[in-house]
Amino acid sequence: MNQPVEWVDIDWAGRSVRIEHQWLKPTSVRAEPVEAPLMVFLHEGLGSLAMWKDFPKTLCDALGCRGLVYSRPGYGQSTPRAAEEVWGPDFMHRQALEVLPALLDALGIDTHKQSLWLFGHSDGASIALLYAAHFPAHVKGTVVLAPHINVEDIAVQSITQTRAAYLTTDLRQRLSKYHADPDSAFWGWNRIWLAPAFKSWSIEADLSRITCPVLAVQGREDEYGTMQQLYGLKHAVPQAELLELPACGHSPQRDQTALLIASVSEFFSQLVSPFSR
Repeated sequence: MNQPVEWVDIDWAGRSVRIEHQWLKPTSVRAEPVEAPLMVFLHEGLGSLAMWKDFPKTLCDALGCRGLVYSRPGYGQSTPRAAEEVWGPDFMHRQALEVLPALLDALGIDTHKQSLWLFGHSDGASIALLYAAHFPAHVKGTVVLAPHINVEDIAVQSITQTRAAYLTTDLRQRLSKYHADPDSAFWGWNRIWLAPAFKSWSIEADLSRITCPVLAVQGREDEYGTMQQLYGLKHAVPQAELLELPACGHSPQRDQTALLIASVSEFFSQLVSPFSR
């Protein structure tokens, strides 16, 4: 049974931000043995804790690990983005290098003593890669779904179409089921991805710092990116394992749930002994 959703305040660049989060399995971090792996889930650009639905629990049950799911600032029930706040091209770097470390610290997670795994989707996958690159000693392994390492035309085209859908269809209403302030979530993400300055965004220079094992997953029918993202990741991170999924769009956890869980389980089991679980 999942634990209730909780909230914690973090200090982000001098301001207090409320973060919604949920533990999977334990009643608290301290109630679990430190050797039990902890999987931290990082959601996509329009995602949130709730939008993951039951996937994190299903995966953690399959792996026998603990889980931590949270909504980034501006998403879900976390502190919304102020109406006048415009994210810069470094917004994913800030999430990886400022927000996530502050959250882990606020929750009492000692990354020097606990086995930390990252599971990211889309923007969350890029954030996971950035954290793994800049804090290599803290991460035991990383799984990334549809990661962005640079900006492809297909992403810009799809995000432009999503903007039109937000303005003309019930997309805003549907997102309101998962976000207290859907405008905060949508426009924060959409405006920066479509900003001219963001076209040159890239994390390729960061990737060579990654030392942990990486499993990178891409759907063949992903409307936001191509296999070039994974090929670029593999070039920079030779130890990365690539998985291309058939009949799969941008969300492998939804389109190919069983195959994804089986693949992650195999990857995980090669690196974590049953004794340490």
